[in-house]
Amino acid sequence: MLSLSELLRVPHVDSGLRFDLSPDGQRLVFSWNKTGNWELWEIQSEESKILETNLNGSKFAPRFSPDGSQLAYALDVNGSESYQIVVHDFETNTSTNLTSDVVYAHQPNVSWSPDGKMLAVLSDKHGQFALHLLPVDGTPGRMIKNVFHPCWDAKWSPNGQWIALEAESTASDRSIYVMPINRPHKGGKGKATKISTTKIDLNAAHPAWSPDSKFLAFSGENGEWHDIGLFNVVTREITWVNESAGDDTMPAWSMSGETIGWIHSEGAQTCFQFRKQQGPVGEKKVGPGVHYYPKFKAEDVILLYEDPGHPCDLWKFNLEDDSIQQLTNSLPNEMREMVFIQPEEVWYAGKDGRQVPALLYRANDSTRAVVDIHGGPNWLYQFLWHPLMSHMVSRGWTVLAPNYRGSTGYGKKWQNASRYDMGGVDTDDCAAGVNYLLENNLAEKDKVTVTGRSHGGYLTMTCMTNYPELWAAGSAVVPFLNWLKSHKDSREDLQHWNIENMGDPEDNRELWIARSPYFFLNKINAPVQLISGGNDPRCPASDTMEAHDKLVELGKKVEFLLYRDEGHSFLKIENIIDAEEKCVAFLARALE
Repeated sequence: MLSLSELLRVPHVDSGLRFDLSPDGQRLVFSWNKTGNWELWEIQSEESKILETNLNGSKFAPRFSPDGSQLAYALDVNGSESYQIVVHDFETNTSTNLTSDVVYAHQPNVSWSPDGKMLAVLSDKHGQFALHLLPVDGTPGRMIKNVFHPCWDAKWSPNGQWIALEAESTASDRSIYVMPINRPHKGGKGKATKISTTKIDLNAAHPAWSPDSKFLAFSGENGEWHDIGLFNVVTREITWVNESAGDDTMPAWSMSGETIGWIHSEGAQTCFQFRKQQGPVGEKKVGPGVHYYPKFKAEDVILLYEDPGHPCDLWKFNLEDDSIQQLTNSLPNEMREMVFIQPEEVWYAGKDGRQVPALLYRANDSTRAVVDIHGGPNWLYQFLWHPLMSHMVSRGWTVLAPNYRGSTGYGKKWQNASRYDMGGVDTDDCAAGVNYLLENNLAEKDKVTVTGRSHGGYLTMTCMTNYPELWAAGSAVVPFLNWLKSHKDSREDLQHWNIENMGDPEDNRELWIARSPYFFLNKINAPVQLISGGNDPRCPASDTMEAHDKLVELGKKVEFLLYRDEGHSFLKIENIIDAEEKCVAFLARALE
């Protein structure tokens, strides 16, 4: 059996937020939890070391200044995702928190002005994440654009004339706004010419400027799939770099601007694709896993990669030959000969007959199983490094990981199929997985449990209230159970998403109640485990605590774990191990 504690202690480079490469290509900085804490690390002359700072907290999303002398990054001091913005000076080796005395939050994505004097940041100072300019000398910043939708990313053009702003739109869509900044008259004198902000009028994300600032690359909805588009800032026309089945995301430009690359996804695996001018599309991959955030260095491409046998690390491709180099090594030497079960991509019939994609981790001679439900819901289970699944299958439990309706990766119709139906069709899809397990002799009746995190924790509870006869136990990690209460206690940007995907809480009150497992806890007939973080801004612990009290009042078997110093994503390794081990122990009592 693979030790869960040992697997969880294996570090990994952060894949949720980006790494960065210095302008001269000599320095690579990234977030890595190699010490058990999320620190910034740097690779210089092929040596890796911690970037020493004078601030405590988890550090993410480094961004080099245009001259490479400074580094901006996001600091999370308590797991609440109320990021603070910090600038590190390499000459003095000190970090200065530019937002230490503010009570409002920032997004972790920032962008430097070309002169290095200003940061474009996304702050909810006025109640909504909007675009602000923050001087790095410590003087007060100012808001310059509010699109009245939560903003997620900002990219300053290399010539300093534009900022591309990514924001939420309808449903789970994103929009990109191209905003002029201090654009002068042709004569160079007088007031700036007022040029209206241009909205790229389609579902678009991941803005990336060409080196000459003439084009903005983005990942845009082009029919059923996302392709890489190019927005011409002069003509405002859009052309497509490629058009293919599968989603293309995370565009990046070579330093010359002659080559553009992106991540291509088909189902549960991805690869890196690229195109030089009008040439054919090339493709490279480390292996059958998931690649993220490519960044060019001369003829090399650096990106992140993980798979079920390898945690997320930095890798380098050479585009001129087939050479691949691993830049960080997270997997300990003693684990490199271990055998990790590889998942299978399977499809099974949903309650309405529609085929549901899933990953199957098949245990030998399995009679016990776990349905593991992903969060998001706009996400999917892919060929990832997943210590919990690896451990469970090594215990002899088969694991089914559904990519239910509402998941990304299987086209726009599939992703939007659960809009205004959260807790409905997605619950049905997950519950239908039990029939698949039983019919294929992968589990015995009364030997199937369910677990999930975030939206997966919510669906764990809707599965247990809607289909109580299917489950031997259920463990819901950082869930929400009451749409109304969770919405009321959440941040504004999260409330926006709720309304876009479930309608107005007053106009659609009956739906919000019908899809809240809190109101149907009396139907549960199996033991329940609830795990929450005290600083969680996404699924507030207050919601789970109220559900726990009600379950106790109803006489149900319930176990509640509250990690007061954690947020939605647990950051402290000892808390992660404690929570995961207690989840497995709880499920084992039902399965073993």
